[in-house]
Amino acid sequence: MTAAAVVTGLGALTPLGPDVAALVDGLLTGRSGVALLEEQEFAALPARLAARVADDQITLDRVAARRLDRVQQLALVAAREAWADAGAPDAEPERIAVVIGSGIGGALTLLAQDAVLREQGPRRVSPHVIPMLMPNGPAATVGLEIGARAGVHAPVSACASGAEALAVALQLLRSGRADVVVAGGAEACVHPLPLAGFAQMRALSTRHDAPQEASRPYDKGRDGFVLGEGAGVLVLETEEHARARGARVYGRLAGAGMAADAHHVTAPDPTGQGAARSIRLALADAGVGPTDIGHIDAHATSTPLGDVAEARALALALGNHRPPVTAPKGNTGHLLGAAGAVEAIATVLALRDGIVPAVRNLTDLDDDVDADVVRLVPRQHRHEVALSTSFGFGGHDVSLVFTR
Repeated sequence: MTAAAVVTGLGALTPLGPDVAALVDGLLTGRSGVALLEEQEFAALPARLAARVADDQITLDRVAARRLDRVQQLALVAAREAWADAGAPDAEPERIAVVIGSGIGGALTLLAQDAVLREQGPRRVSPHVIPMLMPNGPAATVGLEIGARAGVHAPVSACASGAEALAVALQLLRSGRADVVVAGGAEACVHPLPLAGFAQMRALSTRHDAPQEASRPYDKGRDGFVLGEGAGVLVLETEEHARARGARVYGRLAGAGMAADAHHVTAPDPTGQGAARSIRLALADAGVGPTDIGHIDAHATSTPLGDVAEARALALALGNHRPPVTAPKGNTGHLLGAAGAVEAIATVLALRDGIVPAVRNLTDLDDDVDADVVRLVPRQHRHEVALSTSFGFGGHDVSLVFTR
């Protein structure tokens, strides 16, 4: 077994609230962050649901915020919480790295400034447009904030981006390139164009009459995912560095596995082979076996194909072992590139506290899902090891193993 990374700081800004405490409270009490989009710009869309972060929870100086795309703002707020939560680790800048993933990057800036160009001409385009729209913008923003000089990286792996960022962070710590890595994911693309595109793919829920019931992981009545926005950031350190400074430790990122379906650009491999491979690699990397897994924080987006494919992957990788399964997207919607990082935070805290959240809106489990999915109320469950899975368009498969 290779070395684990310890988790010393957590930060989150999600549709459930402005911080990690709000995220956990929302998952355990069954709150939903989903609402109907009432603005006129969304009126003609066939799918008008989203899970958004409240504007007043983006606590940044207004002047500085004007130079940041919304995805960068979310990443910065979450990173500040995580950094403070870790006690602002005292490390040489050359030993601090940042890895923040995003599936799309500064889409809102790109679309808004394209409208400015067409309607007002090139001289009205913002001089900040390029750093605001680039996909590495969230990582760069956080890197500048904390003065990280060991490297700033930005995985772009669709909905697996946040989880891949944590896998890359683990590699950085193990390789000796850094002592501290600030890692996670961010996304902010609630806009008519992405919504129209996803709707044309028939990927989105259209349960407009009951928005908070729309995201239904594993339920027979699911009809697609709900687009969300948010950010999740973790501070990871080598165990030696954390011990030397007396840091509080939430848990350990013990292993990561990355694979690819090589099947279809948007549809998952229905056999679950690629996803199962990533799980097996993560288990081997962590030095644990299938029966060691105490609970699973599943990707489970609430799509008809994806949820069943993942259930098959879990069965392939874990054999007859059926640990409790939870799926936060019933509460948060699908945060795309931020999902894996936000759900990693939920996994770490479920391990620490011995409470696995219930899946919201699961009233009738799909017959093709052979899993012990936690329903109705959270489950008290003390255990030592947990698995978190993330899968993305392009066939990206990332699995993470956390330990107490």
